[in-house]
Amino acid sequence: MAASVRLLARRVIRLSHRNIFAPAAGASARSGCCYETSACRCLSDAAEDRNTHFGFETVPEAEKAKRVYKVFENVAQKYDVMNDAMSLGIHRLWKDMLLHVMHPQPGAQLLDVAGGTGDIAFRFLDYVRSQQERQKRRAARSSQTPSWQEISDNYSSEDELQPSRAVVCDINKEMLRVGKQKAESTGVSAGLSWVVGDAEELPFDDDQFDIYTIAFGIRNVTHIDQALQEALRVLKPGGRFMCLEFSKVTNPVLARLYDAYSFQMIPVLGEVIAGDWKSYQYLVESIRKFPSQEEFKHMIEDAGFCSVQYYNLTGGVVALHSGFKL
Repeated sequence: MAASVRLLARRVIRLSHRNIFAPAAGASARSGCCYETSACRCLSDAAEDRNTHFGFETVPEAEKAKRVYKVFENVAQKYDVMNDAMSLGIHRLWKDMLLHVMHPQPGAQLLDVAGGTGDIAFRFLDYVRSQQERQKRRAARSSQTPSWQEISDNYSSEDELQPSRAVVCDINKEMLRVGKQKAESTGVSAGLSWVVGDAEELPFDDDQFDIYTIAFGIRNVTHIDQALQEALRVLKPGGRFMCLEFSKVTNPVLARLYDAYSFQMIPVLGEVIAGDWKSYQYLVESIRKFPSQEEFKHMIEDAGFCSVQYYNLTGGVVALHSGFKL
């Protein structure tokens, strides 16, 4: 209820403002580490006339969200199959690397935005369970013959530990429906919840999560800066932002091969497997419109995150970005 009231209040504030506040002339957009962020992205009189990109096409901002929604509504049923086909299965390694770098511990609270079919959430819960088992085995080896007091203390410490949970948040109901079906078919339910929500206006209170992830989703957001500010808001102090996204290939030879494959093969695969050429043409084009690794790093810093860094995967085909809320 509180989250709904907070969301309504933010929308009222945005609609009531008519001026866009900007830094004073000569003021630096970035300083050493952490930054003050505005309470909201205020709208001007001409807000509805602003344009943005939808792939290589220029469209009004208000139209982009609707068209992106339609794309993922169309591809939801074949989304996972197409991921395997387009990346030759390598997307699984990229997501495994995300979890390896994240290294979540038992009790961690995850928000996976644009989580769709649940790939990151499932991996997170599996990883946390494996960590719990590893810790139990380690504890058993360290005390082969524990006293009754030690056994009692162990039970008490386990009860005090908040169970880990993963919240999958996606604006697209069809993607969430497919994710729920996967969870049911694999028997995954404990610690997992599904929420319809917009990355630019998350339906959660402040300081709720230890980790925020968004994998191959932020390039589809109309206002990336606003999504980053929302990520900062819902993270607890010390929480971690992690983004896995297609990026700029660093090797010129690989870049030419990657471009040829992307534009000549991926839409064809979309037509053959999912019966949808246009949606996958958009997805290929949207990758080219996304900022470079360094540009996106600066955007994350501008949102208020500290210790921001990125790792190139597969020669920069994908980059894993990470930052912390202090």
